[in-house]
Amino acid sequence: MEGFITDWLNLTIRWLHVIVAIAWIGESFYFVALDNSLRKPKDRALTERGVFGELWHVHGGGFYHMQKYMVAPAQMPEDLHWSKWPSYTTWMSGFGLFIVLYLCSPQTYLIDKNVLDMGPVVAIAAALGFLAAGWIVYDSLCRLLGHNDRLLGAIVGLYVLSAAWLACHVFAGRAAYLIVGAMLATIMSANVFFVIIPGQRKMVNAMLEGNAPNPVYGKRGKQRSVHNTYFTLPVVFAMLSNHYAMTYTHPYNWAVLAVIMLAGALIRQFFVMRHRGRVLWYLPAGGVALLAAALAVTLPKPMAQPAQAANMPVVKLADIEPILQQRCVACHSAHPTMMGSAPAGVLLDSPGEISKNAQRLYQQAVVLKAMPLGNVTQMTSAEREKVAAWFNARTQH
Repeated sequence: MEGFITDWLNLTIRWLHVIVAIAWIGESFYFVALDNSLRKPKDRALTERGVFGELWHVHGGGFYHMQKYMVAPAQMPEDLHWSKWPSYTTWMSGFGLFIVLYLCSPQTYLIDKNVLDMGPVVAIAAALGFLAAGWIVYDSLCRLLGHNDRLLGAIVGLYVLSAAWLACHVFAGRAAYLIVGAMLATIMSANVFFVIIPGQRKMVNAMLEGNAPNPVYGKRGKQRSVHNTYFTLPVVFAMLSNHYAMTYTHPYNWAVLAVIMLAGALIRQFFVMRHRGRVLWYLPAGGVALLAAALAVTLPKPMAQPAQAANMPVVKLADIEPILQQRCVACHSAHPTMMGSAPAGVLLDSPGEISKNAQRLYQQAVVLKAMPLGNVTQMTSAEREKVAAWFNARTQH
């Protein structure tokens, strides 16, 4: 029953997380595109009112006239929309999902003793500390180097690379990818909560008091918004990466993560520049080239198949069934004991199901060594070799 409840929590929180993330990303992308598409107003009256740029839209059968002020309008409007709740609910739902899936089962998801042998309490503390430290270091860098966008961007990029390396040397590969993504997502939402919205409130309050708003808050907010837009595609990949074991199980998984994240940032830069009227095809081409490089690096190496000795019996299905019962069936069965339901619907508790999922079993347990998760059931190298021998014998006949 506990596993069933966990699965339903997973379903509902994940559903909420995806919905609000779509809303946040869509709103963020729209405003970045709008900001980069603005044109200087031709109407002198708009310029005199402080309008910095304007853009006409046609959508859904109607025309929209968007205007951006250099600092703020002369008179505060009665109805003012604040772009904040999609960000907050995305982070809160994501953190709730992180608790349900990872923090409640650290020995299954966070810990891989082949990476770092640590206890569950240490693993949970390290994961939470990673998120907090990620924001503190990033925010400190922005406050120190915020006057130089290019230098700050380069340093933040190196910081993300360092974080990827560290996470992949502390946590299980699957968890490391997600934690790096969660760190960036925390930075994004914290930018909204601690910098962008407070700055906007100070500007509004200054106007209500009859004072001229300080433009520094707008500049600082825009800088953080630009960072958020470049983080978006890397974060989306990190959140989806648990489905692609060939990336996080690679010996240099931190480098694979960095390359894919950089590809996402380059592709996002292409669209940012395109909205400014500059079509730089080398940006998406560079992104695709990086993805191709990641594919080439993670391509499975052909495994040598030793010749079957004349006096050595062929490994049969019955020979590996005890291994699967001991190492795999706790999760991959019709009635699992470690999960609410079998991951990806893969069952290994009957001869028919084992034969049906032979390729996936071989790929995950032998080639990638991604299963069992964190090797929580202690599957040995000899057992993996036996599964490989069974699979090879099966495919040769």
